[in-house]
Amino acid sequence: MSPVNATLATHRQDHRSAGSSAGSLTGTARLFWFALRRDRVRIPLWALGIGGMIAYFGAVIPLAYPDQAALQTRANIMRDPSGALLTGPGYGIDNYTFGAMVTNELLGMLAVAAALMSIFLVIRHTRAEEESGRAELVRAGVVGRRAPLTAALLTLLVANVAVGITLCAGLLASDLALADTLAVSAGTALVGLVFGGAAAVTAQLSEHARTASGMAGAALALAFIVRGVGDAQSLGGSALSWFSPIAWAQQTRAFTDLRWWPLLLCAGLLAVLLTFAVLLTEHRDFGAGLVPARSGRGNARKSLIDPVGLILRMERGSILWWLTGLAVFALLTGSMAQGIVESFEAQPQLAAVFGQGAGGDVLRATLASFTAYFAMAVAVYAVVSINRLRAEEADGRTGAVLATSVSRPRWLLSALAVTVLGSTVMLLGTGLGLGGGAAISLGDPALVADFAFAGLVYLPLVIGFAGLAVVSYGILRAGRWWVWLILISSIIVGLYGPLLNLPDAVSDAEPFGLMPRVPAEELELLPIAGAALVALILVAAGTLAFRRRDLEAG
Repeated sequence: MSPVNATLATHRQDHRSAGSSAGSLTGTARLFWFALRRDRVRIPLWALGIGGMIAYFGAVIPLAYPDQAALQTRANIMRDPSGALLTGPGYGIDNYTFGAMVTNELLGMLAVAAALMSIFLVIRHTRAEEESGRAELVRAGVVGRRAPLTAALLTLLVANVAVGITLCAGLLASDLALADTLAVSAGTALVGLVFGGAAAVTAQLSEHARTASGMAGAALALAFIVRGVGDAQSLGGSALSWFSPIAWAQQTRAFTDLRWWPLLLCAGLLAVLLTFAVLLTEHRDFGAGLVPARSGRGNARKSLIDPVGLILRMERGSILWWLTGLAVFALLTGSMAQGIVESFEAQPQLAAVFGQGAGGDVLRATLASFTAYFAMAVAVYAVVSINRLRAEEADGRTGAVLATSVSRPRWLLSALAVTVLGSTVMLLGTGLGLGGGAAISLGDPALVADFAFAGLVYLPLVIGFAGLAVVSYGILRAGRWWVWLILISSIIVGLYGPLLNLPDAVSDAEPFGLMPRVPAEELELLPIAGAALVALILVAAGTLAFRRRDLEAG
């Protein structure tokens, strides 16, 4: 063999050895530390937010419910199917305590928060990196094929351990039992890990971060719906409840009759998901998804020339998924109407709680409360929809559009128009679902008409939250955290206001509580007009700010 051939052979052998090494976990440690540095603010904020909220609950609940009689009044809500649908299975309600309240009413919310954090984190460090092209630059170095995913999963583990630790500290500050506290903390962290694993799978299936997040989010929504319907069917949960990872955390029966084995289901599903994600990584091309994107038309539709048509085409999948999930959940909620009526007949004191200020029509008052809850979800969609403009600008696509005859106000207001359209459809769909389910349950078709447009009362308020996102985007460097802080605070006060023992001024100023709860209450135009005026001012301010700033470099 000539010296040249020998050199080439040696080079090929060294390259194969390096490729074999890089084909596994080479570079994982550096990518892991880099991911932690990128999320050095996000992870602590999530963890402290969850732990701090529990600590606050532990401090104020004894003030709001000072004796056992008050706690038992709260426990009666858990006996109602609508209460179980939103909260949990209803353990320990015969002798209700703060610990039982954590398991029944708060653990599901904590698990959903940890799951959302995990989905965002995994997609951010995997599929979003490939889609932006940054992962390709990283892979040009000596980095193994599995290293990016492994680093993301290690970051996921750190984030959920941090959530578990802060949650444990918050519960122990309320003098709760250590073993049960550990079960609640571990259950919350494991649910987060499970849906982080689900996001790792969807990141291999789709080539777009938005689609991957949507698929994982749909799995979370389905798990919540299955848990809710299963728990509403029977006190303590039914067989259907066991098909949801969220229910597995609640089925530990912490602070009532502790059992650890349901958490093994979470650990088993997590192992399956992670194994599946790693296997899928080996069977797809870098930058591509296993599910190929559908080929586009040879010629674009004329509607895509208009900014509204273009943005609507980009958002239609998201709108459809949100609409389907909310409408199905509303239909299932409405189908519980017969159980709600029976609970009110058996427990007049429960009916008094829901019927207060509603003219005695407790059924419509209860369903109207659910309309407000669905409006909260639509407000989340509205903020998410406007925030996507940041990604479009960062990737350079906004600059390409504005290089044409499209002006900045037209581009921004077109995005807002699509958001308003999507929000309107969702509010209308949830109203029809809620009224339709109740009509089927009670045999009263009039309920469909009553609730068909009830959700639209909240449309100006939803647009107002979208206006906050418009202001944030118009300024750009102001960040998005304050928009989410306002929205999440409003949702928490709206959902758990009676539990938090907040000052009257705070409870009265909660935005969703200001809207008339039609059809249980008379339609009042003043709060609706006020919300519309605030929304208009916010949109105008955000549009003016967007006109005056420079575009972000792609």
